[in-house]
Amino acid sequence: MSTFLAEDDELLRLERKLRTEGFSFIAGIDEAGRGPLAGPVMAAAVCFPPDAKVPRVFDSKQVSETERLEMREAILAVSGVQYFVATGSVEDIDRWNILQTNDRTMYAAAMALEKVDFLLIDGRPVPYMPYPALAVVGGDAKSASIAAASILAKTARDEYMVELDKLYPQYGFAEHKGYGTAEHLAALEKFGPCPAHRKSFSPVREMLSPWEQGTLF
Repeated sequence: MSTFLAEDDELLRLERKLRTEGFSFIAGIDEAGRGPLAGPVMAAAVCFPPDAKVPRVFDSKQVSETERLEMREAILAVSGVQYFVATGSVEDIDRWNILQTNDRTMYAAAMALEKVDFLLIDGRPVPYMPYPALAVVGGDAKSASIAAASILAKTARDEYMVELDKLYPQYGFAEHKGYGTAEHLAALEKFGPCPAHRKSFSPVREMLSPWEQGTLF
């Protein structure tokens, strides 16, 4: 099997269609970390040059950690590829909520690219994007650009959570990456939340005092 997608591959269908409409620099945008109880949300933007050979990529959720890392190396090795990974902090999430933080982080990733004329966004539309955009439900399985972004966002966030595990080893962040697994919930019950937990998320919020919840002033 070739390590690159064929020009007529279904994963490049959206990109091919947009190029027939006059767009050249098409960026895919995806996020990782909307659902966990701890850690940031991260959004990546990836734009392959119009004439690039696009590496064989897949939805990051459908491949192993080793495969994701191999795909990341292949993406970054493409000559002229533009990419950026933006971070929405736990503090941002608790201040604005996860949806607003997710949108702001996707916007930041898009703005960091130097040359773009169209955006393919995984999932729902994101308001106020700086370029024409199309939201694609399940886009990481339908667009190579979005799939590449999903790989960069997922690997970056996983590495962040592994580092966070060194600060707070009692929670097992390196294993579950902050998601609400049985092991994570048991650790929360035993040790209580740490600064890396999202105070606005249930069940973390229910473990906080009213002062910590911000309900008393």
